[in-house]
Amino acid sequence: MSYKQYWGNIHEQSDKLQELLSSYWHQYSDFGNWQFWVVLASLVLPLVLLYFTVDRTRIFEVFFFGYTVHMLWAYIDIALGRSGYLTHTFFLTPLLPNATNITASILPVGFLLLYQYCTNHQKNFYLYTILLSAVFSFGLAPLEHHFKFIDSRKGMSLFYIFLIDIGITLVAYWVTRLLVKAKAAAYRKAEKER
Repeated sequence: MSYKQYWGNIHEQSDKLQELLSSYWHQYSDFGNWQFWVVLASLVLPLVLLYFTVDRTRIFEVFFFGYTVHMLWAYIDIALGRSGYLTHTFFLTPLLPNATNITASILPVGFLLLYQYCTNHQKNFYLYTILLSAVFSFGLAPLEHHFKFIDSRKGMSLFYIFLIDIGITLVAYWVTRLLVKAKAAAYRKAEKER
């Protein structure tokens, strides 16, 4: 098959998939279904909680951490979905990634508030990350599976979700701590030059 034929076929299949997702969404996941309202609440409520609890003196650092968790989880979730390992079966709209409520709200806000708590109170971030990852992986994910909000295949297990949670959170933590150190070094350098 030529380059042009491949892309013609990819676009054709993509259009068919989008039509199928839209049809599914209208029948099972739109405003008239209770699942839509659960997904919407799981997107909005953590953000409302965040508005009232975020440490505004460290807002850029804390939000950078949360943003990093969001981006890493969003990309990994897209990869897991495309490869058929983990699919979110109810979603806000067929135009956005299916797990927007999870990857843009629940997980980032949960881990962001954990990061804020641990760094403000000198708690062991690694231990608390393991505990919160266990809550999300062995508490929230089975609940989502029970109500058919997620579908896992090809050997994807709760333990793998647990490991992914930990891995993403630790990468976000290390990148954020590196940024904090770089900022402090730049501040010290600017002070010396005064």
